[in-house]
Amino acid sequence: MNPPSRDPPPMKPSQSEEALFDLEHQVIEAAVALGHALRARGWTIACAESCTGGLICRALTETGGASDWFERGFITYSNAAKIAQLGVSADTLKHHGAVSEQTASEMAEGALAHSRAQFALSVTGIAGPGGAVPGKPVGTVCFGWAALDAPLRTETVHFAGDRPRVRAHAALHALRRARERLIAIALT
Repeated sequence: MNPPSRDPPPMKPSQSEEALFDLEHQVIEAAVALGHALRARGWTIACAESCTGGLICRALTETGGASDWFERGFITYSNAAKIAQLGVSADTLKHHGAVSEQTASEMAEGALAHSRAQFALSVTGIAGPGGAVPGKPVGTVCFGWAALDAPLRTETVHFAGDRPRVRAHAALHALRRARERLIAIALT
């Protein structure tokens, strides 16, 4: 007779793991809030992601009914993908780099142009641990938000933390600002 197997006791998550879990939960909440705002306006969104690698698309489709507001996503990690899928200019990439507001702008515009969405967001950045260049440390993330018949907005933010945290903070920021932008457009 074999002795009964003993499963190890469940491990308690560290404070760092709990903080990351909380951050990921906030990303989902922000995506749901944006989804409701898009649905209320009758709009859909297209996302162009680089350093977040699909985290935003995942968050936007995490809840049922997402087809009411989510049109499509572009995961354009390489420069070649940014050019081929979104129409980002090779000159923009050469002169400003993949991590720039100029590239984020063209990514957002490209997501609108290559979809049926009325609203788009883009994210491109350096999540780390490598990739930093002079003037663009790890944690540098550039964002773009584009909408039909509204001025395009861009922003650069520097996030602290390791790769998972930079990516989660970038997704959260993109979603929260997208909702703010959508509300501002509705008020004009």
